[in-house]
Amino acid sequence: MSASASRRETRYLQGPAGRLRLTLDHPDEPPRGVVLVGHPQPLLGGSPRHPVPHALARVLRDAGWLVVRPSFRGVDDSEGEHGAGEGEEQDTLLMITALREEYPRLPLALVGFSFGAYVFARAATRLEPRQPVDGLVLMGLPVGQVPDGGYYQPQPIPDNALLLHGENDERAPLTDLLQWVRPQQRPVVVFAGTDHFFKGCLPRAAAMVVEHLAAIAVR
Repeated sequence: MSASASRRETRYLQGPAGRLRLTLDHPDEPPRGVVLVGHPQPLLGGSPRHPVPHALARVLRDAGWLVVRPSFRGVDDSEGEHGAGEGEEQDTLLMITALREEYPRLPLALVGFSFGAYVFARAATRLEPRQPVDGLVLMGLPVGQVPDGGYYQPQPIPDNALLLHGENDERAPLTDLLQWVRPQQRPVVVFAGTDHFFKGCLPRAAAMVVEHLAAIAVR
């Protein structure tokens, strides 16, 4: 991986299942940190260009973060086949290692949406407690059996994770998430009246992500 001064950049990283495509959005000033933004379920058309990760990338870049949006296996020209979260977790851990080697002085955060939240929850859990990520945000995290037939194994995610969810989430029901976190009494930020895609309140959700990560950013 090599640095570039361009505002948007495409890079490739060799993963266990082949080449992985990364889209980097560079801030105008020296970055305050590096943040990976994960996209929704590839089998349902998810990609880095989906409105949610795209909006998150724009807001985080404008807040001074170097934003990295991976194309999960089989998306765009990333090689390999859908790995049901396990393969994508392996790829994410490889990306984190590469980014930490290139930007050793910058904090590194993960912001995942939907399937991307599940993948990043797995990766963050694997890194605890020896090499934890500096920040973690999970939006629309699927837990257990979901309406489309998929199953997402609940993850013992780190305590510093920010959980954001829509009250009327039809893809990853809020009731399933609350049932999972209830024994731990974990806080969940619920956006009333919105769906899985944070319709009508995505800018406010993105602002909350930026605010949450501000505590770890380089000043």
